[in-house]
Amino acid sequence: MAVQDILYAELFTSDKVTAVDYFVSALGFSKVADSVETDRSSVLLRQGDVQLVVTSGRGVWRFLDTHGDGIADLAFGCDDPVAAGEQAVGAGASRLDSARGNIVVSGFGGVAHTLLPVATGPGELLADGRRWTPCPSTPAAAPARIRLLDHVAVCLAGGTLEWYADYYRDAFGFSRYSSEYVAVGGQAMDSIVVRSDSGRATFTLVAPDPGKEPGQLDTFLERNSGPGVQHLAFLVDDIISAVGEARDRGVEFLNTPDAYYDLLAERFDGDAVRITELRKAQVLADRDEWGHLLQLFSRSPYERNTLFFELIQREGSRGFGSANIRALYEAVERDRLTS
Repeated sequence: MAVQDILYAELFTSDKVTAVDYFVSALGFSKVADSVETDRSSVLLRQGDVQLVVTSGRGVWRFLDTHGDGIADLAFGCDDPVAAGEQAVGAGASRLDSARGNIVVSGFGGVAHTLLPVATGPGELLADGRRWTPCPSTPAAAPARIRLLDHVAVCLAGGTLEWYADYYRDAFGFSRYSSEYVAVGGQAMDSIVVRSDSGRATFTLVAPDPGKEPGQLDTFLERNSGPGVQHLAFLVDDIISAVGEARDRGVEFLNTPDAYYDLLAERFDGDAVRITELRKAQVLADRDEWGHLLQLFSRSPYERNTLFFELIQREGSRGFGSANIRALYEAVERDRLTS
């Protein structure tokens, strides 16, 4: 019954050509296959162990009208999809319609979970009921830097965080990994990290503190018309190179003030040359008891300014960077106030 992996994240978009070009040309994904159905068409993209499905068409208009471009499905690879579906429904999930005969259950907001068998091997097309046509092999437009989907950040309404943490435990077998409360001025956010026993499916659940002033998470919930995927975090081995290449190819990243790097030496034991490199690339750095964590967050490339992306490098670190959670919040807040 246990969830083992996130097989793919499916993006519903009003402009499939532009969305695919962003992932291929700027972030180094490769087109693997196409699928055309009665009311929608999809492209399967892959890089490392990450699979994205980009879908458009009249079959996704209702989602787009409500939420704008965003993640509509996080498909789980399960030991036993039927049993996993029964467990999820028993924990309060709704069973959703599926034209392809898949088991699909509710997640949060407009995001669903398609429950599929665990992938049997790398490089196979999705066994999700769609008729996939392989794309001709073409050289990658950008270097392949991304290895896997490190985590998914989920923005929830204030006061619902504990409920959803329990829901993902009872419905899908996730366990609580860590929690963090961050206060910035008169605003504050709470977070709980939940993770599958396999360690290959991780959600960072975040929510505004309803007793504080409204801020960026409240803005996300308003623009997204409720809970949704705030960002996807992609693991890379060399974030300095990955950020430089992505920036050169058009990805816009959030700015980090110089004062951040002036204080960095106090909590990051890298040498002066390393900190200079991080400053130049605008990369955030933190450490925990296991090692270092390097991160940088993109601006949203979508009209409603909701979904964005993260590049993350782990040098032994298993956590999510307590100081960087604050730095991310402050960076998104600055961007919100100036955009």
